Amino acid sequence: MSQHTSPEGFLEQPEKVAMELVKFTQQLHFDEEQILDLVQEQILPVERFFANYTCAIMQVETKFKVLNEQFSLIYDGNPIESIKSRVKDYDSIIRKVIRKKLPRTLEAIEEHINDIAGVRVICSFQDDIYRLANCLLQQDDVVLISRKDYIQHPKPSGYRSLHLIIAVPIFLENEKRSVKVEVQLRTIAMDFWASLEHKLKYKKDLPPQTLEVLSQELVDCAEASAALDARMQSVRNSLL
Repeated sequence: MSQHTSPEGFLEQPEKVAMELVKFTQQLHFDEEQILDLVQEQILPVERFFANYTCAIMQVETKFKVLNEQFSLIYDGNPIESIKSRVKDYDSIIRKVIRKKLPRTLEAIEEHINDIAGVRVICSFQDDIYRLANCLLQQDDVVLISRKDYIQHPKPSGYRSLHLIIAVPIFLENEKRSVKVEVQLRTIAMDFWASLEHKLKYKKDLPPQTLEVLSQELVDCAEASAALDARMQSVRNSLL
């Protein structure tokens, strides 16, 4: 039973562990209030863990919305087409924990997994990506942890995007915490391509030859998308 009474146990299947805890306490003739208190005591650290990442996403989204509004006044146009965000679910985190051979504790996950919170910013033009990224990183409460430029250096698959791992403060009732967020910035064309590539990756039932042909087709499409981005950027520059 002791292995199910620590917060890290809930990273496996929190609902299942909670039910086991309820059954165990019922056997010990705990009253309903005691059972609820015990379950809440074990679930609360995990809920706080995920709530912190949700709050960090809200912080980053707000920063980009403010920048978008400011840019609309300076450059007479909004550089951001859309903002998407997500917090990784339990299954995705556990798969990463197993793959990285990490201890199954909240502390280890917080330290070693950088993309639990993710914000994706879709921009109109490639130049907007770098302008927004630079403005974000100039803010004194944003700490850059890592930067990977897959626009200048695309992945072999053709994937293009600017990835930033940053840390931002969140202000809780009695403390301030620094929380990591992965930020992806890409153009509309890059995002459209990445969406199709993601769907292809999970088509496991396709024959290997078909997958190989489609993978090469996606590489070609990525090149075409990059060329389109360059042409659109050129047109925009001519209008400025």
